[in-house]
Amino acid sequence: MFMGEKIHLFTVALGALLCAGLVALDVRDRREQQKYGFSVPSPTMFLVKNVTLVGAIMFLTWRLAAYEGYPIVLIVMLLLTAVYWFVTVRTTLGRRIFAVGGNAKAAMLSGVSTSRYVFFTFVSMGALSALGGLVVAARLNSSTPKAGTGFELDVIASCFIGGASAYGGVGGVIGAVIGAFVMGVLNNGMSIQGVSIDWQQAVKGLVLLAAVFFDVRGRSREG
Repeated sequence: MFMGEKIHLFTVALGALLCAGLVALDVRDRREQQKYGFSVPSPTMFLVKNVTLVGAIMFLTWRLAAYEGYPIVLIVMLLLTAVYWFVTVRTTLGRRIFAVGGNAKAAMLSGVSTSRYVFFTFVSMGALSALGGLVVAARLNSSTPKAGTGFELDVIASCFIGGASAYGGVGGVIGAVIGAFVMGVLNNGMSIQGVSIDWQQAVKGLVLLAAVFFDVRGRSREG
């Protein structure tokens, strides 16, 4: 219970459960790939990857458990990431949404009700935006109509950094989360260094332009 510092056992248990789930998914994917004759990493590389992943998660979990446990916002983010990752990668709904995003006309000619999936996507994003507004209001302990002004640039840049394409139909939930972490680190770093707001916006704009440039250039080469 006490080892020089109070440990939140629920946080440790939650981290262990997350690690077990990730390893189980990786093992299942590996078996499916072997079943259909796809090449897979060697057992040594597979073990090293999972040990490294579990070690990193448990280290972060232990540090958080020794402080105040997992923040509620982090738990909500992990749950949403898991749900949307499953929907986009493992369900027909997700595949059809990607198809509509890549080429709506081709998807419609294939029998996909494009208007229904566009409507569902906008409703889902509206719900997430409302949840984001609640989180921001909770952090600021107040709410104003302009509380989220300027977040659009961060969100768009996060998506492009995470692998989304300007042409649509490409990207993923995990990539968007990684892009958000990159933008968060960039914002915190510039704030700590005392960079003015105007220059912060300029730097983030340049990062977005660079991500779009490489995406368009890569697509042009493929074409």
